[in-house]
Amino acid sequence: MSAEKIPYKIYLSENEIPKQWYNVRADMKNKPAPLLNPGTHEPLKAEELAPIFCEELIQQELDDTTAYIDIPEEIQEYYKTYRPSPTMRAYHLEKALGTPAKIYYKFEGNNTSGSHKLNSALAQAYYAKKQGLKGVTTETGAGQWGTALSMACAYFGLDCKVYMVKVSYEQKPFRREVMRTYGAEVTPSPSETTAVGRRILEAHPGTTGSLGCAISEAVEAATSREGYRYVLGSVLNQVLLHQSVIGLEAKAALDKYGIKPDIIIGCAGGGSNLGGLISPFMGEKLRGEADYRIIAVEPASCPSFTRGKFAYDFCDTGMICPLAKMYTLGSSFIPSPNHAGGLRFHGMSTILSQLYHDGLMEAVSVEQTAVFAAAEQFARTEGILPAPESAHAIRAAIDEALKCKETGEEKTILFGLTGTGYFDMVAYEKYHNGEMNDYIPSDEDLQKGFDGIPKFPGNEF
Repeated sequence: MSAEKIPYKIYLSENEIPKQWYNVRADMKNKPAPLLNPGTHEPLKAEELAPIFCEELIQQELDDTTAYIDIPEEIQEYYKTYRPSPTMRAYHLEKALGTPAKIYYKFEGNNTSGSHKLNSALAQAYYAKKQGLKGVTTETGAGQWGTALSMACAYFGLDCKVYMVKVSYEQKPFRREVMRTYGAEVTPSPSETTAVGRRILEAHPGTTGSLGCAISEAVEAATSREGYRYVLGSVLNQVLLHQSVIGLEAKAALDKYGIKPDIIIGCAGGGSNLGGLISPFMGEKLRGEADYRIIAVEPASCPSFTRGKFAYDFCDTGMICPLAKMYTLGSSFIPSPNHAGGLRFHGMSTILSQLYHDGLMEAVSVEQTAVFAAAEQFARTEGILPAPESAHAIRAAIDEALKCKETGEEKTILFGLTGTGYFDMVAYEKYHNGEMNDYIPSDEDLQKGFDGIPKFPGNEF
């Protein structure tokens, strides 16, 4: 079909919202390594996870054989309030770049949370309510997940306690206030409200925090309160499962017009949006039905894929969570406070880590001034102010499109626009004022984190 006949926005109907999540692990030859008990180094059983996670979410976390899992009707009904989300053709960006490449993006910012995070927040809140819990605890970095979870908890009548990375808490007060509007209690992390928070503050006086710190506090808060469980917005298998609605919709929209992407790009912090976007495409690749070039884009200041180690490590700074085999910078690694674009987790999804380790996808790291330059160009051409996290994917998409300009290749690029950046204006202000820098950790900086990775037989790296 000619390019002129492809609309700017490819919409699906309400009836085409996925009725099932897709579990890419079912098609992986090499499954993600299991979570380990940090004391025994044995694979964790469901009953060991029960004090932390909701029962049905544990089953989803451990299920690596069921390809499709039904989405409960209650969740589908809430999905209909903002889904399906559009798949867009970036005609104006293509023109500005002068590229023969065709650029598409899946836009997940058309809900009040401003991001894709609501897809999993609704699911996790639903299962918590179904279990009869009083409330949930969580962490949030830039604030999108905390916002989404506060919304979902309000819908289902649950208490919500959010530990927000301190640097984001201070830089993004309006994101914090949206959470409070939906009834959440928001605490800057690390804090004095938990034992693990106090230990972190003692070890790292004046620290601006990290997702690893906030996870530790949220887990302690959940396990010390009757009727609470911990929920997580990225990294976990269950989260990537819920986010598969992104890729399933994107693929269905492109299939309507016979469009097959050559390159699929997503920003990568913990892996939720990237894993969700690529899931059905990766499934085809794993089954030998099609091939795609898949690129994870991470910040140069927190380069888990490109400079990390593939090893079992703690998911949290306080070292109270299970061990996960992933690409990691070490649980004690804390990104520079100068890094303004979210994506601050020290590790990566075990699913994506295994796919990357097996050579089924690639990764690049980008510096943040280049990221914000791409964000600004995208805003000026496509009219959407992107979240800094999303702008990492925009940067890589622009770079790939410019390579096509050099070679004359007419490749089709799909990237994930995870959300909007209207609560990130402090970062944009620093960029416009020339106050933003491109801090990149040295090998010596990274080694400090690597030194803290647990050492036991079978965990060599």
